[in-house]
Amino acid sequence: MEIRWLEAFVAVAEELHFGRAASRLHMAQSPLSQTIRKLEKDIGVPLFDRSTRSVSLTASGRSLLPHAYRALEELEVARQAAHASVGTVYGHLTVSFTGAINHRTLPRLTRALRRQYPDVVLSLQGRVVTGDAVAQLQQGTLDLAFVGLPLDPSPLASRLIAREALGAVVPVDHPLAQRATLDLAELRDEDFIMMPSGGGSDLERTATAACVAAGFRPRVVQTIGDPFMILTFVAAGMGVSLVSEGMSDILPHGAVYVPLSGAAQPYLRHGLAWAPSNPSRVLPHALEVAERVLPTVG
Repeated sequence: MEIRWLEAFVAVAEELHFGRAASRLHMAQSPLSQTIRKLEKDIGVPLFDRSTRSVSLTASGRSLLPHAYRALEELEVARQAAHASVGTVYGHLTVSFTGAINHRTLPRLTRALRRQYPDVVLSLQGRVVTGDAVAQLQQGTLDLAFVGLPLDPSPLASRLIAREALGAVVPVDHPLAQRATLDLAELRDEDFIMMPSGGGSDLERTATAACVAAGFRPRVVQTIGDPFMILTFVAAGMGVSLVSEGMSDILPHGAVYVPLSGAAQPYLRHGLAWAPSNPSRVLPHALEVAERVLPTVG
């Protein structure tokens, strides 16, 4: 297998069009097709389904793509390292986060990484819920992810970095808005705005479990995949929701956070997750920085 074969494969996989991929690689279409056939022969499986109208990745092609990205990335790192001074860390790190839930933790990590390793290219992917992050870490398309804990049994490594109480968010003119605390059962007849169920959101899973423990299932009238937009909809008077205490300092005008009372206080547990098998040379350095700026919570 040759590096140029992988470069050709990635170009076709991203363009899904041999003509555009050939133009991008500054070569004719016929040699590009021959290169892809050589790669498929070397691997022993077809990587693309071709027709007169479309090009699509096969299952084998989809499996190969993240490894092709990694191989080309490592080649670039090697090229940079050959010209780098001793001890300089070069490379690329892809980090995912959910959104507003991580507004306290994500900036602390990214600022520290950029300060200590200015030659590392950071790619941030937002609105990635825990379930999707786990899948992408296992596939190798993510290096580090902010997730909800605990994770289902998996080969991933993780650690707890924050533990925040779950509280209610209600419109500012709601009868419960001026309360110091409220019992979750008091919301049993309310319309709820939540993250989509079954989508891998730890916030949705924790909030639903808390309601069930309080003796009711939430009547969900709107699902939104962005936690901050949930707050916005509450401020607009569309319903109530449950969010972590950390989001109480970014509430839009018109929404109020009210802590929950009772002994069975539900908590949202924030963590970092990564794949120990990830060959990235940057990841160990990133984990060291993360341990310093986002220490493990006892």
